[in-house]
Amino acid sequence: MPKKLTQTVAETLKLRDRPYVVYDGSLPGFGCRVTPAGARSWIFEYRPGGGRRSSTRRLTLGRIDALAFAKARKAAEGLYHRTRLGEDPAGVRDRERAAPTVNALIERYMAEEIRPARKPSTAALYAKYFKNHIAPALGRRQASTVTYSDVAKLHRAIAARGSRVAANRVVALISSLYGWGGKAGAVARGTNPARDVTRFKEEARTRYLSDAEIARLGETLALAETEGLPYEIDNTSPTSKHALKPENRRTRISPHAIAAIRLLLLTGCRLSEILGLKWTNVDIGRGLLFLPDSKTGARPVWLSAPALAALAELDRIRIGDYVIAGDQPGAPRRDLNRPWRQVVKHASLEGVTLHTLRHTHASVGVGAGLGLPLVGALLGHKVSSTTQRYAHIGHEPARRASETIGSQIAAALKRRSTGNVVGIRDRKQP
Repeated sequence: MPKKLTQTVAETLKLRDRPYVVYDGSLPGFGCRVTPAGARSWIFEYRPGGGRRSSTRRLTLGRIDALAFAKARKAAEGLYHRTRLGEDPAGVRDRERAAPTVNALIERYMAEEIRPARKPSTAALYAKYFKNHIAPALGRRQASTVTYSDVAKLHRAIAARGSRVAANRVVALISSLYGWGGKAGAVARGTNPARDVTRFKEEARTRYLSDAEIARLGETLALAETEGLPYEIDNTSPTSKHALKPENRRTRISPHAIAAIRLLLLTGCRLSEILGLKWTNVDIGRGLLFLPDSKTGARPVWLSAPALAALAELDRIRIGDYVIAGDQPGAPRRDLNRPWRQVVKHASLEGVTLHTLRHTHASVGVGAGLGLPLVGALLGHKVSSTTQRYAHIGHEPARRASETIGSQIAAALKRRSTGNVVGIRDRKQP
């Protein structure tokens, strides 16, 4: 006959050659399991759905030396009533254990959705956000357990480190990750802990070079490819005594790097489009570049005479397949960060990035009276709203015309007549 279990009974159960269970006589499914090594644990067993055709499931409640009998029995009573109502606690537990972590979901998302369908640059950017922000904070968590509060906390933390834009992008990426996970069956469809996170307001600041800044940039580029840019040294360094005299401290920048900067400004192309440009995509005779895989798809780029001159100079020193040759034969240059920092410092260009050159190209075109659709076509904008950031520049010609007209009218209003002035009160009535 089944025993009535107590703490004492469980502690005095004898060891056997094989594990066995002693069940409580008053609560079905509740018992104590004993192993040959002497481990004793409270357990609860049941048949999902009831009936002897269902296989028995077992839940381990805890070791008897860590979980008191009264608490174990109370937990077993709760499980008994739940299973009588048709629940399957062990099944829920097994599904939760099998649920993917955020890291596993990221791995599938990148392998199945992003890398096969997106551009390598986009995949690299997503991988950067996952590695630097999402995985450290949420990666080991089961994807199904991440909540709105977790994502909101991460959003605020990234912003506190100084980048509200990156914080917004991370939230958008988490939303995309869970949207794909729902369609792929990795998480419950409709699960999206990032859905209601309020994004930070982003102010669109379009920085572009003034005429004076363009002139300083031109002078700096000319100096960098001829005499070289001056540099400073740390006079407190032990090796400073071996340094060149100040007048001889010059750094010449690669002609390919200089040409790349000029082409960015003269064409309005994106950095990746110039660094990835091959000679097979250049038609100097027709004055065109053919970009087979730009951000917005294949598109032509019309070249001005100065841009053609820069390409002709590069053609004279051509190395390999890429217009902007890299350090490795047959490979493109990876970036322009180091030479660009030197140029910006010497030219005293505050708050200027390489992308500023693209903005400058657009602003010059709009300021010259070219319509926004035409400027958008030159830049390869996919939607007209992207070009709208330059709309205020397009108003400049009209503003100047208005000022000219207004000034002339104001001057005319202020001019005094040389004839006699008759007051209204002195005029004789007819």
